[in-house]
Amino acid sequence: MSIGEVLERLRSEFPDITISKLRYLEAEGLVEPERTAAGYRKYTHADVARLKYVLLAQRDHYLPLKVIREQLDALDRGEKPAGPGPGTPVLRVPRALSPVELADAEPRQRFQGEPRDAPWSAAPGELRMSRGELVEAAGLSEELLKELEGYGLIASRNGYYDDDMLMIARTIVEMTGYGLEPRHLRAFATSAQREVGLFEQVVGPVGQQRGPQAKGRAEETLRELAALSIRLHAALVQTQLRSTFGA
Repeated sequence: MSIGEVLERLRSEFPDITISKLRYLEAEGLVEPERTAAGYRKYTHADVARLKYVLLAQRDHYLPLKVIREQLDALDRGEKPAGPGPGTPVLRVPRALSPVELADAEPRQRFQGEPRDAPWSAAPGELRMSRGELVEAAGLSEELLKELEGYGLIASRNGYYDDDMLMIARTIVEMTGYGLEPRHLRAFATSAQREVGLFEQVVGPVGQQRGPQAKGRAEETLRELAALSIRLHAALVQTQLRSTFGA
């Protein structure tokens, strides 16, 4: 298959996949398509399965490329991959959920027993919910939604709310059950904005580079920084709780 044919095969399951992403994964040594005499890439079915493994590991388990590469190396040796992740040498492609199913589904967990690392993605969320649908799906009131928007905790995109906004809304509803109010949570939005500014300093030079791999490299850097940031935040909060309450 040509790179264009591979793109079409993957796009139904990974709508945000691009040719630059495929070239980036090749540049990172995760897949090695053959080349014709004229230099065109030719992918086998095994190459496509390998790409699906990588993309699923990123999307569903939020694994960095270093870990995915180690898992693939283990599979190439006929071994079972070590550590969290897909964890099986047989690639099983899950059925894609509809927007309604996504709205009703529980938030995906990164690893059992660990905090969820929300991945960064250049693509918008899969859900497109109206204001009324968000209120109903998240279990909040219209007044609370207005207050959350006023504090910059929730925002619509082109008049719709996506799965990220649904996740935020549901999380805040749970936190308000413990007596916290939206004004108490403004610090989370401020902290997120500061982190994004810091990440811009790191990724900015990469994003300014030219070449087909530059965009993919910048997106991958942001994805891994987002996961590391959440992991660090969870560890710091846990440390402070133990220090304060002896937990």
